Amino acid sequence: MSDPDVLVAGAGPAGLLLAAELALAGVRTTIVERLPERPPYCRGFNLNSRSLDLLARRGLAEGLVAEGHRVPIAPVTGLPDPLLLDGTATDHPFSLGIPQTRVEEVLEARARELGVEILHGHELRSFRQDGDGVTASIHNGLDIRARYLVGCDGGRSTVRKQAGIEFPGVDARWYALLGDVECELPYGPSAGPDGRSVFVIPRPGYVRIVVREDDPPSDKDTPVTLERLQEQVDTALGRHVELRAPRWLTRFGNAARLAARYREGRVLLAGDAAHIHPPAGAIGVNVALDDAFNLGWKLAATVHGTAPDGLLDTYHDERHTAGTRILANTQAQVALEEAGAEPWADLMRRVAAHPAGNRALAEIITGLDACYEPGGHAWLGRLAPDVPLRVSGAETHLANLLHAGRPVLVDLTSSGAFGAWSAGVAVVMASTLDTADTSGIDAVLLRPDGHVAWVGTRDSGDTGLAEAVHRWVGDVPVPASA
Repeated sequence: MSDPDVLVAGAGPAGLLLAAELALAGVRTTIVERLPERPPYCRGFNLNSRSLDLLARRGLAEGLVAEGHRVPIAPVTGLPDPLLLDGTATDHPFSLGIPQTRVEEVLEARARELGVEILHGHELRSFRQDGDGVTASIHNGLDIRARYLVGCDGGRSTVRKQAGIEFPGVDARWYALLGDVECELPYGPSAGPDGRSVFVIPRPGYVRIVVREDDPPSDKDTPVTLERLQEQVDTALGRHVELRAPRWLTRFGNAARLAARYREGRVLLAGDAAHIHPPAGAIGVNVALDDAFNLGWKLAATVHGTAPDGLLDTYHDERHTAGTRILANTQAQVALEEAGAEPWADLMRRVAAHPAGNRALAEIITGLDACYEPGGHAWLGRLAPDVPLRVSGAETHLANLLHAGRPVLVDLTSSGAFGAWSAGVAVVMASTLDTADTSGIDAVLLRPDGHVAWVGTRDSGDTGLAEAVHRWVGDVPVPASA
């Protein structure tokens, strides 16, 4: 095995997508995963609108959407009515019910197709970094030398701990048991005589039961047994409902922590290694994908030596800010659920019932409000909408221009005013279809992740374009056509 440019610890959604993004950009990438194979249980069943929008920028969303189940709402905790996604700032106004295991299969196939080496049953035990790279020691005596190491190894991340990155936050105040079992309880919440509830979520061939745990053990890693889950369900309901055929039993709490920094020298963090939070809003896997999509192109440019100064540091700047907001909104949902008749809780429910409030909350909870350059034009810093275009006489969509993972300058002028502009970025000559709303834009510079780095209008011309290219792309020329 030859040493890679980047070593990724963890073959979950963050690690797999990150590795695929790096390989797409020509970066030699290896994943080490401590588990010998993917677990038989499934942690999550939801891809939100933001994740689908991002995956569409690489051509990965359509197949998943065809397999999954569309639900026109955003998962939310603490509100009596769902948050509708119709009218929100997304190309996919629905949540997609699809097993996380299937998402991982698709991402793993993508990574392998692009040449990523994936080593299952290889646990990273320790590492040391120097000015040129990182040497990682694997449990079987293997040493791997890489220029960068990315920890995508979960909430108890070995990479984060050994890098000395603090993980401030709050400990769990309560724990809940989760069990994938068979039983006769109806879907939804079932309340007992003392007001405790058991939540039942339908799954293919079984149900997922969630119940708060009374008097959890001092060692929260104590395995959950079917007998323990049965006892807690019976206590909550005040009656016996038989639970059978357990597929997965686990325990989770409402701890919330955020890594103090997402980068320490040549070591970076993504996904649960960078943040843990309550499961409210079913956001976990979606945030992990968002981290990976933001980091991949920046780390690739850094490895290739084409990145402008400070580009890799913008990963922390953008995603740590996003992580802070995610912790806040998940904790707020839990507080709202527990608030009952508190006046402020009633106020929030009234806001959510208003169409404008519904839309705003849906965009916050799903991350659709993500904006890395607040202020200026409405598109600036946001994920560019997937408007229909005509390129070289053929109809296409803006997302398709990003499949190669490169920055793109889209010239929408009929005269091709930006067609000769080739300072380090591919140029696509396009025209909008009648159904497209481009808000008077003449040209737009897209980062490889689809976020808008610069907007040119009829009034502004190319003012600020050179500065934007220098900031996000650098000055190394690339082909001037997509």
